[in-house]
Amino acid sequence: MEESGYESVLCVKPDVHVYRIPPRATNRGYRAAEWQLDQPSWSGRLRITAKGQMAYIKLEDRTSGELFAQAPVDQFPGTAVESVTDSSRYFVIRIEDGNGPPGRRAFIGIGFGDRGDAFDFNVALQDHFKWVKQQCEFAKQAQNPDQGPKLDLGFKEGQTIKLNIANMKKKEGAAGNPRARPASTGGLSLLPPPPGGKTSTLIPPPGEQLAVGGSLTQPAVAPSSGGAPVPWPQPKPATADIWGDFTKSTGSTSSQTQPGTGWVQF
Repeated sequence: MEESGYESVLCVKPDVHVYRIPPRATNRGYRAAEWQLDQPSWSGRLRITAKGQMAYIKLEDRTSGELFAQAPVDQFPGTAVESVTDSSRYFVIRIEDGNGPPGRRAFIGIGFGDRGDAFDFNVALQDHFKWVKQQCEFAKQAQNPDQGPKLDLGFKEGQTIKLNIANMKKKEGAAGNPRARPASTGGLSLLPPPPGGKTSTLIPPPGEQLAVGGSLTQPAVAPSSGGAPVPWPQPKPATADIWGDFTKSTGSTSSQTQPGTGWVQF
């Protein structure tokens, strides 16, 4: 990945101390207890910058900003920055002299008075190189898009899926088929008729229309001599002797039919 043309600031700590460290005798790591912690060789400001993939630890004067030493960091954790084994506030960094011949390096110890400053120093380097790693992966995927992992949503061999359709039908039936309720009249709810019951047949009064089989019928009438319709007489209540009227001979002409007329007079 090509280096960026600008330099960004990752972290600034106003108080840092520099120590001379003895040569490491074994491979077990550095110990801050072996340094002269009460007599630092230099004190000033620490600034971490980044340019492309590289990070730089710069030790500068607090007032003038003059550079005291600089440590290029190409990876973290690595040999450019190491933590001590007995404290979280002290580190060993590898500084390089950019003005002298190449390969002129030295290891010095740095320490922070506050643990929070040491934590920020550590996290700033971790975040930068995590970003560098992601950029490298994106660049590789852009060059070879077919080599990236593909998402497979198909069923594997022997893999099954289970659907509980019974509960779905039950919920749909409860929500989609609510029980019909009769319309209320005057604020009162009418209960439906009991199952198996028969509705009563209403007999309309004389002269009104009656619905039979879905059609309206007019009650039978007999025209009078003047041409006006006369309704048929309503049936009389049944008596004990229903054939009594036919057995009596009254001799009245009211029940006899007039010859030639074809009408019955009452």
